[in-house]
Amino acid sequence: MIAVTTEATTAAANLKRLSDEGVSIWLDDLSRRRIESGNLAALVAEKNVVGVTTNPSIFQAAIGSGEGYEEQLADLAVRGVTVDEAVRMMTTADVRAAADVLRPVYDATGGRDGRVSIEVDPRLAHETAATVAEARQLAWLVDRPNVMIKIPATEAGLPAITEVVAAGISVNVTLIFSLERYREVMDAYLAGLEKAAAKGLDLSEVHSVASFFVSRVDADIDRRLTEIGTDEALALKGRAALANARLAYEAYEQVFASKRWTALEAAGANRQRPLWASTGVKDPSYKDTKYVDQLVAPGTVNTMPEATLDATADHGEITGDTVTGGYERARADLAAVEALGVPYDDVVTRLEDEGVAKFEVAWQDLLDAVKKSLGSKGADAE
Repeated sequence: MIAVTTEATTAAANLKRLSDEGVSIWLDDLSRRRIESGNLAALVAEKNVVGVTTNPSIFQAAIGSGEGYEEQLADLAVRGVTVDEAVRMMTTADVRAAADVLRPVYDATGGRDGRVSIEVDPRLAHETAATVAEARQLAWLVDRPNVMIKIPATEAGLPAITEVVAAGISVNVTLIFSLERYREVMDAYLAGLEKAAAKGLDLSEVHSVASFFVSRVDADIDRRLTEIGTDEALALKGRAALANARLAYEAYEQVFASKRWTALEAAGANRQRPLWASTGVKDPSYKDTKYVDQLVAPGTVNTMPEATLDATADHGEITGDTVTGGYERARADLAAVEALGVPYDDVVTRLEDEGVAKFEVAWQDLLDAVKKSLGSKGADAE
């Protein structure tokens, strides 16, 4: 009993320390079982979880198995709904229920946290008008003030971000890999706030996060450094993703210290917080809390798979701000990688394209699984 109590105290202390440093802990996962079992509520109560993110891959894993969705699938089959409608009915139901679990956090933080994100159909990633329409539809379907609509940071996604924010809808911008694209995302957010202000909307009601992906950058660059194989190249492994994220935070500090932002802030606007995404390590030789311990900075969000959350609770090393003050080293690390023949622009462009493609595949797999389930229950799934 003493050992259990000590472990629980350590876990609570580690996660509380991270929260006290200004990092909001969000869970990068959702399923109906997690909601109905009380697990999500327990994570909120016991592990400082104050938000949830979802994506097509998460829903494919949750709904693809059918576990926990049997009754709703049967009802949808009887109604003869299309596969697309069935998927949206199930995903929005889960997000709505999760938003209700997190509503007390939303109320307590004035809307800053207590958020649940749901992504637009990934097949629309390169279609601006369709993305805007989908975002409006999802906000209406979920019908909770603490929902965030996820929009990918593609070229077509940028103007969509502006229009959705201008409509007073809170947005989670996803699949950001490059520093240039991140600046464009922040610009799109500010432009949306300016349009919302011109319409007379209450800017204090609009919140946003910008999901900057981390571990995938190391996975791609480390592979290239391994192929180069020199001592100099191998010494740089595991450094590019942290450098990229730290320079993103520097860009965030610059944009949100500008006169343009100051005017919006005076009108009640909220900062678009950096969110560290893809924080589960891909290389097992790295410490499993690397992208948590080394990306602690005030005003950020870290969305973690449950394994990373548990690892942080158990043996995370939260030693204060590990981002600000490291910008020159970060620039030097990325420059060294580039000097070895690993082109930064090529890496981030490839990762964005792959990210969109992976979500499209996951979404199609989900549609196929639901189509099969609907068909087995006697419905015309076409």
